[in-house]
Amino acid sequence: MGLITITIIAVGLAMDAFAVSIVSGSVYKQLKIKHAFRIAVFFGGFQAIMPLIGSLAGISLKGYVANYDHWMAFALLSAVGAKMIYESFKITSAEKFFNPENILVLLVLSIATSIDALAVGITLSFLQVSIAVAVVIIGFVTFVLSYLGVLIGRRFGHFFENKIEALGGLVLIGLGAKILFEHLIF
Repeated sequence: MGLITITIIAVGLAMDAFAVSIVSGSVYKQLKIKHAFRIAVFFGGFQAIMPLIGSLAGISLKGYVANYDHWMAFALLSAVGAKMIYESFKITSAEKFFNPENILVLLVLSIATSIDALAVGITLSFLQVSIAVAVVIIGFVTFVLSYLGVLIGRRFGHFFENKIEALGGLVLIGLGAKILFEHLIF
């Protein structure tokens, strides 16, 4: 798996965090750079840690599922992508009541937006990929997109958030299909 594919996966995974960052940016009354930076650090950090944990779990399963790993990669990426698409169409009024300045709220949001990365980490353990490179790319891409998301949210509010999350889901499903196709054909 090449750097471009890992970067595309990272962008797909970061869409949840990006969407929540947009909402967070729209909530702040007096947005400062430190607010955007803190959100980006939390989201980027958790997006980096979760695939590492998932990869470690997947390595322990690798010997048992070697003949089916491409199907598992396809299923996991498709499930994560479908979940993202489904959630992009849900209307959640609870977002109005959260406070991204509260560290506990930010911690919960970071974990919630990075659960998908845990499943992708399991998938990465089945493929020929350097988990260290993947973790750095996923964390960095999420950091940058989350930072930008806060700034965009401050400026444009909720206009983009659902569309971006659905796009991220489509990207992950497409990558799962690509992995399956490459394994079955080549």
